[in-house]
Amino acid sequence: MADYLADVKKYDASANADVVNKIVKHLGIALRNRDSSLVSCQDAKELGRVRDNWAAKKLGVEGAKADSAIEKVCQTMSADNTKSRVTFYYLVAKQLDKLGAL
Repeated sequence: MADYLADVKKYDASANADVVNKIVKHLGIALRNRDSSLVSCQDAKELGRVRDNWAAKKLGVEGAKADSAIEKVCQTMSADNTKSRVTFYYLVAKQLDKLGAL
């Protein structure tokens, strides 16, 4: 858990540990495999899954607003070659102003 929080804090120094922990629990088994624990901004199918399964189903935000948030997070994390799924999801929720909904 501490590693995930430290990674999130690279992008949001005031990150809430409870929110990060909820994202970790939500992702569960996906975090056990290195490949599934990372997000690729180059993979349109993967970004579609983030939009559909995270932004739409979990956060209740669909369409252009979700796509825009995901694109902004890709830009924010562009220097990071290994984009942690926990950090990516956290930043999408923050971009959509939905951290409180978690």
